[in-house]
Amino acid sequence: MGYTKTLLDYSGLSGGLARMMDRFREEGTLTGSAEDDELICNNANAALLGMLYDQRVRAEYAFTGPHRLRERLGHLDMKRIADMDLEELRDVFARKPAVHRFTNVMADRTQAIARILVDRYDGNAAGLWNDGADFAVIRKRLMELPGFGRMKADKMRYVLHYFGHRDFSSPDS
Repeated sequence: MGYTKTLLDYSGLSGGLARMMDRFREEGTLTGSAEDDELICNNANAALLGMLYDQRVRAEYAFTGPHRLRERLGHLDMKRIADMDLEELRDVFARKPAVHRFTNVMADRTQAIARILVDRYDGNAAGLWNDGADFAVIRKRLMELPGFGRMKADKMRYVLHYFGHRDFSSPDS
């Protein structure tokens, strides 16, 4: 996997995600870190968690959160995260620099999402979008996850496209 070659029109977006896409056009990196971009491009769970963490922090910090989490845990295995002691996971989130500024809430949501991914998608977030479903179906699936409302679910289209998980450049997607 890797960056998509086709750029989507994101003129209707503002804020951090739009800034990341501007950086991509200018510098060739979304987060500002090739290593963090590579993790999100190659790991569907990291892409989903990056979007989850995009709340009340700079988007670049949110999307580098999965990298911090993986460094501390040694993995992004959703089964292992789902089965972790919640207090232990909260401690992992709180270590400096924090995975997210809202350590307890995001640790809780991460674990809840991990459980859903294990139960419904074999522990892999790619199952949410890699079955050929159109974006309306994907949006509905995303909105069933803790922390994903309509706006965040809609932004996931750009995350999936720009990080190379799914091409949404055709009008049918």
